[in-house]
Amino acid sequence: MALIPTTILTGFLGAGKTTLLNRILQQPHGHKIAIIENEFGQENINNEILVQDSTEQIIEMNNGCICCTVRGDLIVALSSLARRRDAGELQFDHVIIETTGMANPGPVAQTFFVDEEVALHFMLDAIVTVVDAKHAMQQLDQQEEAQRQVGFADKLLLSKTDLVSEAEVAVLMARLTRINPRAAIIRLDPAHTPIAEILDIRGFNLNAKLEIDPDFLAAEESQSDQEQHAHHDHAHSGSDCDHPSHQEDHAHTVEHAPHAHNHHHAHHDDDIAAFVFKSERPFDAARLEEFLDGMIQVYGPRMLRYKGILLMDGADRKVVFQGVHQIMGSDVGGKWDENEIPASKMVFIGKKLPKDIFIRGLEQCLV
Repeated sequence: MALIPTTILTGFLGAGKTTLLNRILQQPHGHKIAIIENEFGQENINNEILVQDSTEQIIEMNNGCICCTVRGDLIVALSSLARRRDAGELQFDHVIIETTGMANPGPVAQTFFVDEEVALHFMLDAIVTVVDAKHAMQQLDQQEEAQRQVGFADKLLLSKTDLVSEAEVAVLMARLTRINPRAAIIRLDPAHTPIAEILDIRGFNLNAKLEIDPDFLAAEESQSDQEQHAHHDHAHSGSDCDHPSHQEDHAHTVEHAPHAHNHHHAHHDDDIAAFVFKSERPFDAARLEEFLDGMIQVYGPRMLRYKGILLMDGADRKVVFQGVHQIMGSDVGGKWDENEIPASKMVFIGKKLPKDIFIRGLEQCLV
């Protein structure tokens, strides 16, 4: 039986997750969705739908959806839903897990990789984060949880954009891109729930295309030019120099994404940030595995999301990899297209990760 695609829906307090779920439950979209309210509290979807004081309550909706509220272990809840589905008691083809507004999505995502029964029935399709355009800048300044929710995301949904100016939206989008360049950003339309933007987006699929915002990469190239210009008097000779800005193949982190510069807004030094590594030279498999294992041992708790397409020495196909904290996986991908230049492209999103250590280490793993 095919794995059930599951979406983790997260976002800071008041971002609009429950409003979004309420619309999903009430519209005739043709999907049969099980929605799990994890650590269900005061912010219920609808008093007529859910019984707030129940420890676990499953209600079937007239559009084929079901709602499940749980206060206990998410693994127990998912396993129970799977068993009842297999027994024919429940019918659903998708699951959406709504986390609490202060939740760290990391442990929820890890559930799909650490528990055998969950892994046999469910596939983590994507982490979708709702971002409150009105209050996000302040939340990102003050709350690390808000930064984590953005950093973990495969897709970002902007809510309440009608309450702010276009200039404010542009500044916020630039900041979100600095934190997480691989997550697509769309605006939520109050009158329409974009089901296709939430379900089956394969954001967590190992074989999915690695999406990195092109403006993020353009800004990196621009910054690289500035770095090299600033160091033009530094004497070095090719590979003998280990400074990241002097390598033939290198990566950098963005300090100012395009359109982010605004004289009326101060630069925000977020704890959660991203950097990208790129190279057209192949990796030595053994050296790369040893290096990544070491980085995960040391920095795993601070590594929110990491994902990449790898060019490996002696391989005629792409190798794709990704991870959450200390859990990392890899798989063989498709062949390189005829008009595609084989190259590795990796993105790391984490809390105060030592970019230079990662970059130098990855460069030493190249053939």
